[in-house]
Amino acid sequence: MDYLAKFEEGLPYDAFLEQFGTPDQQSRWAAVLDQVQLSDAQSELLGGFVREMKVFVLAGAWCGDCVNQCPIFERFARCSDRIQIRYFDRDAHPDLAEQLSTCGGQRVPALLFLSEDGHVCGRYGDRTLAKYRDMAATQLGAACPTGIGGPDQSLLEHVTQEWLNEFERIQLMLRLSGRLRQIHGD
Repeated sequence: MDYLAKFEEGLPYDAFLEQFGTPDQQSRWAAVLDQVQLSDAQSELLGGFVREMKVFVLAGAWCGDCVNQCPIFERFARCSDRIQIRYFDRDAHPDLAEQLSTCGGQRVPALLFLSEDGHVCGRYGDRTLAKYRDMAATQLGAACPTGIGGPDQSLLEHVTQEWLNEFERIQLMLRLSGRLRQIHGD
């Protein structure tokens, strides 16, 4: 797949919701976006990104996991002009859904990270470790240890930090790439 050409088919956050979300779904996404709060340190980290990264987000406006995670990505993008995100509806882009299939299914959200010149740098999704631990604790019962940190942090804060860790990992990969350092002379 020509990922750079495919990237151009994606939509920015608001346009994605306008095209694929019902008014009720749009309001749910907006409510979560309002809840996502970044610390000063998190915002500063994102603002310090120097390499452009292209991020595909395969999603569904109807999807609960997307409602709870995609607004996090929008917060990140608002803090860094180096993060370019395009959203793709899973059902409208079956070719991309096939490429990003996880555990034998077309799970969403699924993210694909590219360098500025279209090289694949990573994939991540459909949920973070904190979310899976939370699900295991509620769905598998007390016999399943969760390992989630202290009770003073919300699940949203944990998930936000885990996604930020992945965005930072990709940014550092791009920043330390010998190929990109040679291109940028740094």
